[in-house]
Amino acid sequence: MNSHLIVTGDFVRTGGMDRANYALADYLSRTDDVVHLIGHRVDPTLEERPNVEFHRVPKVAGSYFLSAPLLNRYGQDWSRRLGAREGLTLVNGGNCLLPAVNWVHYVHAAYTPKRRGSFPRRLLQRWKIRKNERTERNALAMSKLIIVNSERTKTDLIQRLDIPEDRIRLVYYSVDLDAFYPADVGERAATREELQWSSDRKYVLFVGSPSDPRKGFETVLEAWRSLDSKAHDELTLAVFGRFEPKLEQEINAAGLGSSIQFYGLRSDLGRILRASDALVSPTRYEAYGLGVHEALCCGLPAFVSSDAGVAERYPESLSEFLLSNPADAVELTRKLQQWHAVPEANRSEWLGLANTLRSYSWDDASRIILEYSQSLC
Repeated sequence: MNSHLIVTGDFVRTGGMDRANYALADYLSRTDDVVHLIGHRVDPTLEERPNVEFHRVPKVAGSYFLSAPLLNRYGQDWSRRLGAREGLTLVNGGNCLLPAVNWVHYVHAAYTPKRRGSFPRRLLQRWKIRKNERTERNALAMSKLIIVNSERTKTDLIQRLDIPEDRIRLVYYSVDLDAFYPADVGERAATREELQWSSDRKYVLFVGSPSDPRKGFETVLEAWRSLDSKAHDELTLAVFGRFEPKLEQEINAAGLGSSIQFYGLRSDLGRILRASDALVSPTRYEAYGLGVHEALCCGLPAFVSSDAGVAERYPESLSEFLLSNPADAVELTRKLQQWHAVPEANRSEWLGLANTLRSYSWDDASRIILEYSQSLC
């Protein structure tokens, strides 16, 4: 019997990194092996399995950053306790300094968030950014093998952190196949009725916090303002993510309240995607982009930055939906209006891409990671 150890923040079914680690833990827990999970949260379906041992790390003041030293210490302590063994030891980015397999979901050295607020706050943000970059570099330097989620991430590691290419392996993300699939006409109509969506309008989704500059909502809003009157009469921008109430007030004051709606955080995103017409995601940096991947698996047209990792999955026939500059609202406006003019033009290509992506499961991804780790023995 093997013994595996995974160190991450959360083993839950939301988010990109968390969902990926949940999938790997779930795959390993369905074997006869013992699985040790080090993190702050775990999905109850994992914790209740007899061969899973979850070692909860206290979350200091609700902050992942403040809790990082504890997560690192717990991971190192349990690695020493378990000693030499047959099995996978996996960390994520800079979260634990161990000579292990390192699954990189985000490269801190590839993107510097815009610092905001008072001068002391900006200094603190700068210190946190530099600390994350330093810890990331140290963890990757000692890793035995590095798993990346895209060619974009692989290139960032090679060019920005001087990681040798022969230490890197690409394993793409998958999705929950039971939640993300193209809906039939009946399901789509029923969901739209539950959401009180008009049958006369097309709904374009933005998923993420509008206040996070990396997500590109400012570009979306500027582009939306520039749409022609016909588009405003027939399109609704549906925003799903945590937002400040004052933003909705500003939208209403600007006269856009009839074509932009805010829904906050939702747990039924798969159902909402299946009922929607398109998704827009002009991200400033995206190592992969699981939210876009999920939309694609629902057969949804998705406008995404061309340098996002998920853009690698687009066939040439759909390249017109890739945004060359995520800050260029003019480009986004033009592409939205072209799509709005003929929304069903590429329907067969989107369904073909959905079928291709859905042919590869989280179990497939997890099996490949395990095979790569076994090759080190």
